[in-house]
Amino acid sequence: MAARADEILDGIRTWVEIESFSSDAAAVNRMMDRAEADWRGTGLDVARIPGRDGFGDHLMMTEPGADPNAKGVLVLCHLDTVHPIGTLAGDLPFRVDGDEAFGPGIYDMKGGAYLAFQAYREIAANGDAPRLPLRFLYTADEEVGSNTSVDLIEREGRRAAYVLVTEPARDGGQVVSARKGVGRYVIRAEGRPAHSGSRHGEGRSAIVEMAHQIQRIEGATDYDRGVTFNIGQINGGTAENVVPQHCEATIDMRIATVADGKHFDAWLRSLEAATPDVTVTVTGELNRPPYEKTEAGARLLGHARQLAAEIGFTLQDTYTGGASDGNFVADDVATLDGLGVDGEGAHTLEERCYISSFEPRKELLKRLMQTLQ
Repeated sequence: MAARADEILDGIRTWVEIESFSSDAAAVNRMMDRAEADWRGTGLDVARIPGRDGFGDHLMMTEPGADPNAKGVLVLCHLDTVHPIGTLAGDLPFRVDGDEAFGPGIYDMKGGAYLAFQAYREIAANGDAPRLPLRFLYTADEEVGSNTSVDLIEREGRRAAYVLVTEPARDGGQVVSARKGVGRYVIRAEGRPAHSGSRHGEGRSAIVEMAHQIQRIEGATDYDRGVTFNIGQINGGTAENVVPQHCEATIDMRIATVADGKHFDAWLRSLEAATPDVTVTVTGELNRPPYEKTEAGARLLGHARQLAAEIGFTLQDTYTGGASDGNFVADDVATLDGLGVDGEGAHTLEERCYISSFEPRKELLKRLMQTLQ
């Protein structure tokens, strides 16, 4: 029997009330403990992949006896959130206001991760046999770049015919059919220190040089091309009376195409100092490639639209500047993202989901799992 929205909400609440800030491995693993116990109740094989580098564990669920080499359906989720421990007891407690349920990570993306679990639980309870092997991957570090899970995601992507990503829906229930790629860099300037009063002319300010570089980098933003640069943090100098020798800043780069990713990566690395006797270096890389639209992805979207119409709603798609783990696989595998709950306020203290979205979104996930071939 299909779960009602209030029953799904109870399950989502249980997961939301286990806070799982990305950088707190113990907290993330408490969430993984709960998810692991829930998934073991479905009869699937559950593998726990130990975390590393200070991050939590990952979970992989597969059908017992399934051919490990057979192309299947990969359902991709993450259980870490951006909210520090204590948010639940402080500024964002779980609460319900009409059709809206609030809580840390409820929209991005514990709601969608739970819908995937509920959809499969109903498939198992009904004795249905999906046409392709189903595999579920829950990761622990998506919100901080997926550095400890990317190899696992790419490995599972290689044995998938389709990838379904339960990141939240956008703007009234739209799924995501393309995303920008993300580059993360650090630019450093090295100048020459000097006393700011008696030897100012002998100094070479790394901060002044960084000001030139910031203008140059931010000026490369091209909205029509889908390219943006953001200097998110800056740090430099040692004291008010010292010409600063060091300065560094972080760069967030977003690009719409693989070609632009290569072009602007090379451009950043080629930056030279505008100030004599100052050196500039750039380190970093493209963290996630662009998730561009493909013919295979378009066919998957068309199939999802047909299923949604049968369920009783119209499914629209959108393009977003935010990246997800779907970016790692979309170039090679038919991928559909934004299949989680509808809502708004991701990464804020007003994060919420719409309870009315639970049943149709869960039903869409379930039918995709059942019908893809």
